[in-house]
Amino acid sequence: MFDKVYIKKLVIENSPFLIVLIGIALVTFSIGPYQNYDTDLEFEAASNVVKTGMPFVKEFGVINQPPLGFYTEALLFKAFGFSVNVGTAFVTLFGLGSVVAVYLLGKELYGKSTGLFAAALFGLCPWQLILSRSFLIDAQCLFLSLLCLYVGILAIKKNSTNLTLVAGVLFAAAAMTKLYAVFMLLPLLVLYLYSKPKNVKRIATQLAFFIVPIVVSALVWYQFVLGTGILSIFGHHDFNSKIPAGVVPSYFFVLTFLNDYGIGFLFIIATVFSLLVCFSFRKQFAKILIFDIICLAIIIVILGVNLFLVAGLNLNVPYISALKYDYQALPFFCLIVASLTFKSISLFKLAKAEAKLKRTLLYLAAFSGVFLLVGSLLFNIAYAHGITSLNYLFFRAQRYVNYGFGLFNYTPTSIDSPLMFLQYLGFVLALSGLVLASRHKLRYFFKRGNV
Repeated sequence: MFDKVYIKKLVIENSPFLIVLIGIALVTFSIGPYQNYDTDLEFEAASNVVKTGMPFVKEFGVINQPPLGFYTEALLFKAFGFSVNVGTAFVTLFGLGSVVAVYLLGKELYGKSTGLFAAALFGLCPWQLILSRSFLIDAQCLFLSLLCLYVGILAIKKNSTNLTLVAGVLFAAAAMTKLYAVFMLLPLLVLYLYSKPKNVKRIATQLAFFIVPIVVSALVWYQFVLGTGILSIFGHHDFNSKIPAGVVPSYFFVLTFLNDYGIGFLFIIATVFSLLVCFSFRKQFAKILIFDIICLAIIIVILGVNLFLVAGLNLNVPYISALKYDYQALPFFCLIVASLTFKSISLFKLAKAEAKLKRTLLYLAAFSGVFLLVGSLLFNIAYAHGITSLNYLFFRAQRYVNYGFGLFNYTPTSIDSPLMFLQYLGFVLALSGLVLASRHKLRYFFKRGNV
């Protein structure tokens, strides 16, 4: 039986986030759904799970993706019928779940305010909104991956074998949805080593508890159900498609995507600025330095893998699909930028004890951090609103070259639609939740410079 007093306390403590989450939900459901060849393929696979028990598609036979996402979607189709709108709404719930997971991660690693702003940056980012409104397994995979990371961090902090097993099950679920989940192993490994475990027997037990679920899952599906062998988990048609002879790839395609479509120039500058502040004031930010390093490392690895697949292996799908291939990096961009809430306030406090010139520079840095954070958020809102009424989105792999990844929106939201009103309401609620959580800091920040 739930403790009503505890639940009430929990709701009150997290009320700003709940307001932000409701706002993000309204904005998300006002956009899309988006469709293309990939969404049609995955819809066919999930539908055939209901009809035949297997995720078949006409073009390939059994679809060349791990199966869990299609089976969870099939349960929904069996209950509510075959519909792209129903399936997309299901995906959207996973997208909103990822917003919750980002909030929990930010709160656990950096603090409550960082978690709140990270969730807002993530949930209102057009990149996240688009994939949350597309019938693709990417949103499911990211939610399970982030949840695995969060539980894994708790397991490390509490040295809990039981939580390690839960994290292992969540990792298996994420990896059996899409292999992009493997990137979450990097922050877990770094944090585990950083905790300096010493008991060899306990290390072996925790390692076994984490690994066994994915090994068993992969064996059951690839070895016994498909009969293709466990190594076929790494097989994918994306790795067979080369860049066409007439296309000269730009090796700046990742940066092009991030700047033009993913997060925007201001967000990139905010990320760099936040990292520079942390590295420049290592002593003041010693407690969070490791988290910034981890976020930076996983971003570099994810973007680096995408770049290697294109520059090293000349693969076509990773070149045109940075929207999906780099998606797991988005939460870590948001965590780094959102940490400017804490960093700017710390710089403001630090400035008061310094000489005039250094004090001025620190004040300037503090205000710059706030400007970049707020500017990145407002850019997201403007961009998200701008794409709402478009019936087609095209993500060029290279500027001025008509080659890339497209998504159709067959029911764009018009300016006079009730859904557009819900979107405006969503933006207002999300911003209100942020202001509500920051009201005391803002009052002192602007009144006396005393936070």
